[in-house]
Amino acid sequence: MRWSIGFFLHETAFGLLSIFLPLYVTGAVVRGSLVDVGVMVALAAFLGIPFSFLWGYLGDKTGRFKPFILMSFSLMAVLLYFFSSTTDVPTLIFLYGVIAVFHVAHEAPKNVLIAESYSRQDWERNFATYEFLTELGWLIGLVLGFLTSVYALNASLILLITSGLNLAAFATSALFVHDPPLILERGLVGMERTLSFAQRGFSLMWRTDEGEIVKDKLKNENALAYFAGLVLFSLATSMFFTPLPVFFSQGMGLPSSLVFAIFTINAAGGTLGYFFARRRAQAHVGGERATLKRTVLARGILALLLTSPIILVSVSTQILAVIVLTLMGFAYALFLIATLSISMEVLPEGKAGLFNVLIGVGAAAGCLIGPVMADTFSFLLVFVASSVIFLLSYVAFKIFA
Repeated sequence: MRWSIGFFLHETAFGLLSIFLPLYVTGAVVRGSLVDVGVMVALAAFLGIPFSFLWGYLGDKTGRFKPFILMSFSLMAVLLYFFSSTTDVPTLIFLYGVIAVFHVAHEAPKNVLIAESYSRQDWERNFATYEFLTELGWLIGLVLGFLTSVYALNASLILLITSGLNLAAFATSALFVHDPPLILERGLVGMERTLSFAQRGFSLMWRTDEGEIVKDKLKNENALAYFAGLVLFSLATSMFFTPLPVFFSQGMGLPSSLVFAIFTINAAGGTLGYFFARRRAQAHVGGERATLKRTVLARGILALLLTSPIILVSVSTQILAVIVLTLMGFAYALFLIATLSISMEVLPEGKAGLFNVLIGVGAAAGCLIGPVMADTFSFLLVFVASSVIFLLSYVAFKIFA
């Protein structure tokens, strides 16, 4: 997977940026608030929604995906360079919103690139391989963030590092990314799903005509429930994670280096999850729907653990946070691989960007609701609310399949 080198470098940049940004905005240099962080991230997520669909549609329409990937990495390098030259909160919010428009330009094309380059039985394994490599990049980005905080590097220099990494991502993608010669696999999978449903219908009719008492039901998968599950899961995830760095930094009084260290362990859990998903896919084709429901349920329980007074009495809060975030990272890896594979089946050609749109809708709402709820009420309420929404997502996926 040489073509994924650029994505690895890009994720390294955003792994560093993910924790640095809220600490930077609420720190002594910019002096913004937690609500400013919520507005910034929510605006970016909302702006990404229509463009996620647009870039995916244009990629399918033209049959070319490399140009959108190159556009994404190059423009993010330029925008992050400008980002490093200002400390004005409204300007930072505006620039981050523009960054989001082009950030999503590589997401849907990347998903289609994998789906059209491999057969359906290899989708899960290759999605897992890609996500393992990029999660490793995210992990390295968090380690870089930890080192920059330990050595107290200038904030502008840190942002320039993220810009340079995206520039390197552009250069390597220009060399190694190639469009698939034929766009066939998703269409074939869609035909197979239709024929399979028809075959089950005819089988039930034949068994009924033969006088057999048939208890099986001809039930097609509920795509709307699946879409609702994606939105709810993304909403809960954003509500939980967006204010979390500030919770550790200000609510628990931890230094920036330790905050980076905690999220590095979270990324390590995700990396392990992608590695496990890849090994599992080699030995067991299918099963994504069962994995989907189990991981969503696990995330709901884990989010609630941070509110448990019984556990907090017996276990250090920092140790509990590390355990919860490690397991959450592992569960998210399995969830993402399952949903990517299922989405390439469920979504028709020309609608590949809808997956990112649905994720974006939930993320946008959660990025705003989480910080505002934490600032107005408490972090405890954020954890409880996100746990409840995770469980509602589980119900939606249960209805889907």
